[in-house]
Amino acid sequence: MDRRSFMKKAGLAGAGAAASTLAAPAVAQDSQKITWRMTSSFPKTLDTIFGGAEDIANHVAAATDGNFTIQTFEDGEIIPGLQAADAVSAGTVEAAHTTCLYFWNKDPTYALGAAVPFGLNARLANAWFYQGNGNRLMNEFFATQGMYGVPAGNTGVQMGGWFRKEINTLDDLKGLKMRISGLAGKVIEKIGVLPQQDIATKDIFAALDKGTIDACEWVGPYDDLKLGFYKVAKFYYYPGWWEGGTVIHALFNLEKWNALPPRYQAALGDACAFANTNMLAKYDVRNPQALKQIVEQGATLRPFSQEIMEACFQAAQTIYADLSKSNEYFRKVYSDQVAYKKDAYLWMQLAEYTFDTFMMIQQRAGKL
Repeated sequence: MDRRSFMKKAGLAGAGAAASTLAAPAVAQDSQKITWRMTSSFPKTLDTIFGGAEDIANHVAAATDGNFTIQTFEDGEIIPGLQAADAVSAGTVEAAHTTCLYFWNKDPTYALGAAVPFGLNARLANAWFYQGNGNRLMNEFFATQGMYGVPAGNTGVQMGGWFRKEINTLDDLKGLKMRISGLAGKVIEKIGVLPQQDIATKDIFAALDKGTIDACEWVGPYDDLKLGFYKVAKFYYYPGWWEGGTVIHALFNLEKWNALPPRYQAALGDACAFANTNMLAKYDVRNPQALKQIVEQGATLRPFSQEIMEACFQAAQTIYADLSKSNEYFRKVYSDQVAYKKDAYLWMQLAEYTFDTFMMIQQRAGKL
């Protein structure tokens, strides 16, 4: 072998070794073994909403060849559901699958990341988070809490809840004890209802059965059927004006999120986007059939009266104005959300509303 040939081959070998050396950290980073714990604010028995956490874990594992694993835990298994955000912020767990409205008492801005009375429906929420300013604004706030968050589920418009007696006027609501979440409790308190907000999901049925509360709300027909509320309350009201499209969030400890390899961050973000879409699809498929079963069991469907809806709307506007004066983060997020909503309804009333109304008339006429 002549000297020139030897040097050429040695140079190529050296370059290959150098490339291998340079690539090694990236390869090692992409294949490192990481295990996280994700606490849920929901019980496993509610496969729709708890299933969002399982979707995240399954998709992350598949996208990373099993190198990034997320262990999921139901409400109370390692952390009480209403303490999920505190656990993530403190680093007790790396992640939570929850709805931010549970933590509005810590700061009302949390509720804007989930649902507020007369807020966004599911489609508008997705648009605001993904293509509007939602993710950016909420993560500015989450950063002050030591967290990073992304949408990871949506319930769609919820039902207005279960009542032991018929509710026809505002006077019928006065003094009524109701299990209700988020800022909705503050709103209905203004019209005379006594909100009960510290009752865990698993304890709602017993409280309603024993008369500790007079009414309750959860999500909608599929979950409510599983929880058995129709057995102890007859009147099932709609719509759930306090949760027009409740966003379920995946919250991550900020330091842990920042330390993830970019590939794992991307996999986790994609998994959450799937969970978001899949949860809403599950509810939209399962709620109609569950509603039929609930009515067959003797429940009576009732709409909230216009009087009640208008009174609650006005009460909500007063609360938002007060909070906007006293809380800068709330003002910043809420004002952006309202500005988006005003424009969005210009389009939706022409398109979605007109089309859906026509199709619902055909459904009622038995033409579908």
